[in-house]
Amino acid sequence: MTTGTGDETRPFVVPCARLRFDAPWRWLVAGWRDYRRAPGLSLLFGVVIALLSLAISWLGWKMGRFALLATLLSGFVFVAPLLCVGLYCVSRGLERGRTPKLRDSFVLACRVVGQAGIFALGQGVIILLWARAGMMLSAFFPLDGEGASALWEYLAIGSAIGAVFAWLTFAISAFSLPMIADRDVDMVTAGVSSVNAVLRNKGVMALWGLLLLALTVLGFATALLGLVVIMPWLAYSAWHAYRETLDASSWPELG
Repeated sequence: MTTGTGDETRPFVVPCARLRFDAPWRWLVAGWRDYRRAPGLSLLFGVVIALLSLAISWLGWKMGRFALLATLLSGFVFVAPLLCVGLYCVSRGLERGRTPKLRDSFVLACRVVGQAGIFALGQGVIILLWARAGMMLSAFFPLDGEGASALWEYLAIGSAIGAVFAWLTFAISAFSLPMIADRDVDMVTAGVSSVNAVLRNKGVMALWGLLLLALTVLGFATALLGLVVIMPWLAYSAWHAYRETLDASSWPELG
Protein backbone atom coordinates (compact mmCIF):
# COMPACT_ATOMS: atom_id res chain seq x y z
CA MET A 1 0.00 0.00 0.00
CA THR A 2 1.35 3.45 -0.88
CA THR A 3 0.56 7.04 -0.09
CA GLY A 4 1.11 9.89 -2.52
CA THR A 5 2.37 13.39 -1.76
CA GLY A 6 2.57 15.38 -5.00
CA ASP A 7 4.85 13.47 -7.35
CA GLU A 8 6.19 11.48 -4.45
CA THR A 9 4.86 8.01 -3.65
CA ARG A 10 5.90 6.21 -0.52
CA PRO A 11 4.85 2.92 1.06
CA PHE A 12 2.40 3.27 3.94
CA VAL A 13 4.50 0.83 5.96
CA VAL A 14 8.24 1.46 6.14
CA PRO A 15 10.26 -1.52 4.80
CA CYS A 16 11.94 -3.54 7.52
CA ALA A 17 14.86 -5.94 7.69
CA ARG A 18 14.82 -9.57 8.81
CA LEU A 19 16.80 -9.62 12.04
CA ARG A 20 19.09 -12.28 13.46
CA PHE A 21 19.09 -13.25 17.12
CA ASP A 22 22.43 -11.56 17.76
CA ALA A 23 20.95 -8.16 16.80
CA PRO A 24 19.81 -7.10 20.32
CA TRP A 25 23.32 -7.67 21.67
CA ARG A 26 24.78 -5.52 18.90
CA TRP A 27 22.31 -2.77 19.73
CA LEU A 28 23.32 -2.84 23.39
CA VAL A 29 27.01 -2.70 22.48
CA ALA A 30 26.42 0.22 20.11
CA GLY A 31 24.30 2.00 22.72
CA TRP A 32 26.97 1.63 25.37
CA ARG A 33 29.54 3.00 22.93
CA ASP A 34 27.38 6.10 22.45
CA TYR A 35 27.05 6.50 26.21
CA ARG A 36 30.83 6.45 26.60
CA ARG A 37 31.25 8.98 23.77
CA ALA A 38 28.85 11.45 25.38
CA PRO A 39 29.07 10.75 29.14
CA GLY A 40 28.19 14.22 30.40
CA LEU A 41 25.00 14.62 28.38
CA SER A 42 24.03 11.03 29.06
CA LEU A 43 24.38 11.49 32.82
CA LEU A 44 22.32 14.69 32.67
CA PHE A 45 19.44 12.94 30.93
CA GLY A 46 19.80 9.96 33.25
CA VAL A 47 19.59 12.11 36.37
CA VAL A 48 16.45 13.85 35.05
CA ILE A 49 14.80 10.50 34.31
CA ALA A 50 15.75 9.10 37.73
CA LEU A 51 14.43 12.19 39.54
CA LEU A 52 11.14 12.09 37.63
CA SER A 53 10.74 8.39 38.42
CA LEU A 54 11.54 9.06 42.09
CA ALA A 55 9.05 11.92 42.28
CA ILE A 56 6.24 9.83 40.75
CA SER A 57 7.03 6.86 43.00
CA TRP A 58 7.18 9.02 46.13
CA LEU A 59 3.96 10.91 45.41
CA GLY A 60 2.13 7.70 44.52
CA TRP A 61 3.29 6.11 47.77
CA LYS A 62 2.61 9.21 49.88
CA MET A 63 -0.80 10.16 48.54
CA GLY A 64 -2.15 6.71 47.82
CA ARG A 65 -4.81 8.12 45.53
CA PHE A 66 -5.41 6.45 42.20
CA ALA A 67 -6.62 9.64 40.50
CA LEU A 68 -3.51 11.57 41.51
CA LEU A 69 -1.21 8.75 40.46
CA ALA A 70 -3.01 8.43 37.12
CA THR A 71 -2.57 12.17 36.54
CA LEU A 72 1.13 11.98 37.35
CA LEU A 73 1.61 8.97 35.11
CA SER A 74 -0.21 10.73 32.29
CA GLY A 75 2.18 13.65 32.63
CA PHE A 76 5.16 11.31 32.64
CA VAL A 77 3.80 9.50 29.56
CA PHE A 78 3.89 12.85 27.74
CA VAL A 79 7.32 13.95 29.04
CA ALA A 80 9.03 10.58 28.53
CA PRO A 81 8.79 10.61 24.68
CA LEU A 82 10.41 14.05 24.59
CA LEU A 83 13.25 12.83 26.82
CA CYS A 84 13.68 9.83 24.53
CA VAL A 85 13.77 12.07 21.47
CA GLY A 86 16.46 14.16 23.16
CA LEU A 87 18.52 11.02 23.75
CA TYR A 88 18.00 9.79 20.20
CA CYS A 89 19.39 13.14 19.06
CA VAL A 90 22.64 12.29 20.85
CA SER A 91 23.07 9.02 18.93
CA ARG A 92 21.93 10.72 15.74
CA GLY A 93 24.58 13.40 16.13
CA LEU A 94 27.32 10.89 16.91
CA GLU A 95 26.32 8.86 13.87
CA ARG A 96 26.75 11.95 11.71
CA GLY A 97 30.14 12.80 13.19
CA ARG A 98 28.90 15.76 15.23
CA THR A 99 29.47 16.62 18.88
CA PRO A 100 26.11 16.21 20.68
CA LYS A 101 24.82 19.29 22.46
CA LEU A 102 21.90 19.76 24.83
CA ARG A 103 20.60 22.57 22.65
CA ASP A 104 20.30 20.20 19.66
CA SER A 105 18.27 17.75 21.74
CA PHE A 106 15.99 20.55 22.93
CA VAL A 107 15.45 21.89 19.40
CA LEU A 108 14.64 18.43 18.03
CA ALA A 109 12.24 17.71 20.90
CA CYS A 110 10.43 20.98 20.15
CA ARG A 111 10.19 20.11 16.46
CA VAL A 112 8.52 16.75 17.08
CA VAL A 113 6.43 17.76 20.10
CA GLY A 114 3.21 17.35 18.09
CA GLN A 115 4.01 13.81 16.96
CA ALA A 116 5.29 12.94 20.44
CA GLY A 117 2.00 14.22 21.82
CA ILE A 118 0.08 11.87 19.53
CA PHE A 119 2.28 9.02 20.73
CA ALA A 120 1.68 10.00 24.37
CA LEU A 121 -2.08 10.21 23.79
CA GLY A 122 -2.10 6.73 22.28
CA GLN A 123 -0.08 5.33 25.15
CA GLY A 124 -2.35 7.07 27.63
CA VAL A 125 -5.39 5.44 26.08
CA ILE A 126 -3.71 2.03 26.29
CA ILE A 127 -2.91 2.63 29.98
CA LEU A 128 -6.51 3.60 30.72
CA LEU A 129 -7.84 0.54 28.87
CA TRP A 130 -5.32 -1.61 30.75
CA ALA A 131 -6.49 -0.19 34.09
CA ARG A 132 -10.14 -0.68 33.11
CA ALA A 133 -9.44 -4.28 32.10
CA GLY A 134 -7.92 -4.84 35.53
CA MET A 135 -11.04 -3.47 37.22
CA MET A 136 -13.29 -5.67 35.10
CA LEU A 137 -11.16 -8.70 35.93
CA SER A 138 -11.61 -8.02 39.64
CA ALA A 139 -15.34 -7.61 39.12
CA PHE A 140 -15.82 -10.84 37.15
CA PHE A 141 -13.31 -12.93 39.09
CA PRO A 142 -13.41 -11.62 42.68
CA LEU A 143 -11.02 -13.15 45.16
CA ASP A 144 -13.28 -14.10 48.05
CA GLY A 145 -11.27 -16.84 49.71
CA GLU A 146 -12.39 -19.70 47.46
CA GLY A 147 -8.99 -21.35 47.57
CA ALA A 148 -5.78 -21.67 45.57
CA SER A 149 -7.51 -22.62 42.31
CA ALA A 150 -9.41 -19.33 42.19
CA LEU A 151 -6.21 -17.41 42.88
CA TRP A 152 -4.32 -19.19 40.11
CA GLU A 153 -7.20 -18.63 37.68
CA TYR A 154 -7.22 -14.93 38.54
CA LEU A 155 -3.46 -14.62 38.08
CA ALA A 156 -3.48 -16.55 34.80
CA ILE A 157 -6.22 -14.41 33.25
CA GLY A 158 -4.68 -11.22 34.59
CA SER A 159 -1.27 -12.15 33.20
CA ALA A 160 -2.75 -12.93 29.79
CA ILE A 161 -4.58 -9.60 29.65
CA GLY A 162 -1.49 -7.73 30.84
CA ALA A 163 0.66 -9.47 28.26
CA VAL A 164 -1.63 -8.30 25.43
CA PHE A 165 -1.45 -4.66 26.52
CA ALA A 166 2.28 -4.86 27.23
CA TRP A 167 2.92 -6.35 23.78
CA LEU A 168 0.83 -3.65 22.10
CA THR A 169 2.70 -0.90 23.94
CA PHE A 170 6.06 -2.42 23.07
CA ALA A 171 5.17 -3.06 19.42
CA ILE A 172 4.06 0.53 18.84
CA SER A 173 6.98 2.15 20.63
CA ALA A 174 9.85 -0.14 19.58
CA PHE A 175 10.82 1.85 16.47
CA SER A 176 8.29 4.68 16.13
CA LEU A 177 9.88 7.28 18.42
CA PRO A 178 13.38 6.93 16.93
CA MET A 179 11.84 7.28 13.48
CA ILE A 180 10.01 10.54 14.22
CA ALA A 181 13.28 11.83 15.73
CA ASP A 182 15.05 11.06 12.45
CA ARG A 183 12.56 11.59 9.62
CA ASP A 184 9.73 13.90 8.67
CA VAL A 185 7.04 11.27 9.18
CA ASP A 186 3.68 11.20 10.93
CA MET A 187 3.19 9.18 14.09
CA VAL A 188 0.57 6.89 12.54
CA THR A 189 2.98 5.73 9.82
CA ALA A 190 5.78 5.35 12.36
CA GLY A 191 3.58 3.37 14.76
CA VAL A 192 2.17 1.04 12.09
CA SER A 193 5.67 0.49 10.69
CA SER A 194 6.94 -0.35 14.17
CA VAL A 195 4.19 -2.92 14.74
CA ASN A 196 4.86 -4.43 11.32
CA ALA A 197 8.59 -4.76 12.03
CA VAL A 198 7.91 -6.41 15.40
CA LEU A 199 5.48 -8.88 13.83
CA ARG A 200 8.00 -9.81 11.14
CA ASN A 201 10.74 -10.40 13.75
CA LYS A 202 8.76 -11.90 16.63
CA GLY A 203 11.52 -14.02 18.15
CA VAL A 204 14.22 -11.37 18.01
CA MET A 205 11.90 -8.67 19.31
CA ALA A 206 10.72 -10.93 22.14
CA LEU A 207 14.37 -11.27 23.18
CA TRP A 208 14.83 -7.51 22.86
CA GLY A 209 11.75 -6.86 24.99
CA LEU A 210 12.98 -9.24 27.70
CA LEU A 211 16.37 -7.53 27.76
CA LEU A 212 14.72 -4.12 28.07
CA LEU A 213 12.51 -5.39 30.89
CA ALA A 214 15.39 -7.04 32.76
CA LEU A 215 17.60 -3.96 32.59
CA THR A 216 14.74 -1.64 33.60
CA VAL A 217 13.89 -3.84 36.59
CA LEU A 218 17.58 -3.77 37.52
CA GLY A 219 17.47 0.03 37.41
CA PHE A 220 14.50 0.15 39.79
CA ALA A 221 16.04 -2.52 42.03
CA THR A 222 19.00 -0.22 42.70
CA ALA A 223 16.73 2.38 44.33
CA LEU A 224 16.44 4.10 40.92
CA LEU A 225 20.15 4.95 40.86
CA GLY A 226 20.76 2.46 38.06
CA LEU A 227 18.31 4.36 35.86
CA VAL A 228 20.88 7.15 35.54
CA VAL A 229 22.98 4.84 33.39
CA ILE A 230 20.47 2.29 32.13
CA MET A 231 17.82 4.59 30.63
CA PRO A 232 20.16 6.60 28.35
CA TRP A 233 21.96 3.38 27.41
CA LEU A 234 18.68 1.73 26.39
CA ALA A 235 17.58 4.82 24.45
CA TYR A 236 20.82 4.81 22.46
CA SER A 237 20.42 1.08 21.87
CA ALA A 238 16.86 1.64 20.65
CA TRP A 239 18.19 4.19 18.15
CA HIS A 240 20.57 1.62 16.69
CA ALA A 241 17.74 -0.94 16.67
CA TYR A 242 15.68 1.44 14.55
CA ARG A 243 18.55 2.21 12.18
CA GLU A 244 19.21 -1.47 11.58
CA THR A 245 15.58 -2.53 11.27
CA LEU A 246 13.69 0.15 9.31
CA ASP A 247 14.64 1.58 5.92
CA ALA A 248 13.18 5.09 6.16
CA SER A 249 15.24 6.52 3.31
CA SER A 250 12.08 7.45 1.37
CA TRP A 251 11.20 10.04 4.01
CA PRO A 252 13.16 13.31 4.27
CA GLU A 253 15.55 13.72 7.17
CA LEU A 254 14.83 16.23 9.88
CA GLY A 255 17.24 19.13 9.81
